[in-house]
Amino acid sequence: MKAISLNIHSLNSACLELAEQDAHLATVLKIHGTPPLWDREPGFATLIQIILEQQVSLASAKACFDKLTSHLGDVTPNAVLSLNDVELKTLGFSRQKISYARHLAEAILEERIDLDRLIHLPDHEVKAELIKLKGIGEWTSDIYLLMALLRPDVMPKGDIALHSAWHRLSSERRPNSDEFLIIAERWRPLRSVAARLLWHFYLSERVRKVNM
Repeated sequence: MKAISLNIHSLNSACLELAEQDAHLATVLKIHGTPPLWDREPGFATLIQIILEQQVSLASAKACFDKLTSHLGDVTPNAVLSLNDVELKTLGFSRQKISYARHLAEAILEERIDLDRLIHLPDHEVKAELIKLKGIGEWTSDIYLLMALLRPDVMPKGDIALHSAWHRLSSERRPNSDEFLIIAERWRPLRSVAARLLWHFYLSERVRKVNM
């Protein structure tokens, strides 16, 4: 049986539910509206993209992923393994992320992980399977659960944009990773929706400042 996932209709109703419970999130919804679903296709290519997003700006990660897609067409395990290190570096991969990408591609081809199977597993089992892989930690597995599998109750650990958004909204001291996970407990069982609202606020405020 496939696990429960968000869609654009349930996202809207979940935002309204959270807004009734949390004045800060209500402010985001009132000013900026319902956030995008930010859904991604489950599978290898999306995991590669999330790996590229680790500890860099989304813009630079997207530029690298776009170059990879343009070069390969379909981003598949065999296609990635067909590229040598020099080619991957030219596309924007760091030495570390080359290693992670190769390890992931090999794990899939050697059937050490089945990404299709993850769709049917509960959140904690998905994370346990992904974290076995080199270069995939809590943040990467959380983002995959939230954006690719569209699980409703995931709060990505260590996401600086979320910490910053909450700091600005609440005027509280900027929390660290563990502190923010404690704060996020108030949004269960809709933590993924709260994360989208906070990202929406963070990105919308950045655009507003640029246009001032």
